[in-house]
Amino acid sequence: MDIQRAKEEIKRAVQAYLATDDIGRPLIPAVRQRPILLMGPPGVGKTQIMEQIAQECDIALVAYTITHHTRQSAVGLPFIRQRNYGGRDVSVTEYTMSEIIASVYDCMRTTGKTQGILFLDEINCVSETLSPAMLLFLQYKVFGGHQIPEGWVVVTAGNPPRFNKSVREFDAATRDRLKVIEVEPSYEAWKAYALEHGVSRSVISYLDIRPEDFYKVETTVDGLTVVTPRAWEDLSEILQYHEELGLAVGEELTTQYLQNKQVARDFAIYYCLLYTSPS
Repeated sequence: MDIQRAKEEIKRAVQAYLATDDIGRPLIPAVRQRPILLMGPPGVGKTQIMEQIAQECDIALVAYTITHHTRQSAVGLPFIRQRNYGGRDVSVTEYTMSEIIASVYDCMRTTGKTQGILFLDEINCVSETLSPAMLLFLQYKVFGGHQIPEGWVVVTAGNPPRFNKSVREFDAATRDRLKVIEVEPSYEAWKAYALEHGVSRSVISYLDIRPEDFYKVETTVDGLTVVTPRAWEDLSEILQYHEELGLAVGEELTTQYLQNKQVARDFAIYYCLLYTSPS
């Protein structure tokens, strides 16, 4: 499905997970609230739709790229605590609160919102040392013995293996505990977003003519080429600054964002013709 349909599916899931009965009990028990796994290529707007969903549902959002975390920051640091078991004192290992879980509580305190989304990107690219803890989290929503607060929905995102060599496949038991939504690039879906958010008319009119240039992530004889919706949106922003300041726009600029030589060249030529031709 396209990113806008994925957004609506996730939004409905979040609303269902947060719905309660007359006495405040979740209509869907926490144990049945499967974490959502949004699978799609890089740059299609996975993070942006999470921000939109949180805003539209009037709930908080804590977002992390999980590959930026070590095991210690995600799980917490170990410390020794004395316990009494069967009348005998023993030393056991426990963990300080995970930085991720602590961020949820910090967000609740600063925003005053008790409900929210914990969004973890690149979930299937975690390091080998963090992988067991991540699988435990996806199954039980626990990091280092600390559970995410009630009223928070777990949404994760990952890239298919063809886009990232660091991807680790989930085993069947873990995947069977996830709500999986697969998304593919769609220019028509992105165009509606682009028009609403003021993306440059030069970008939109070019892609109307050449929609095949909207998304290209592939390995060619010239190496890896990367053109994504994120790249078009970032290029649009710098184009508008260049226009305001009267700065030139050429292939030297477009190749910094559109990392496909042919696409960057074609757009630079189109842009030049668009703004030098009589209107």
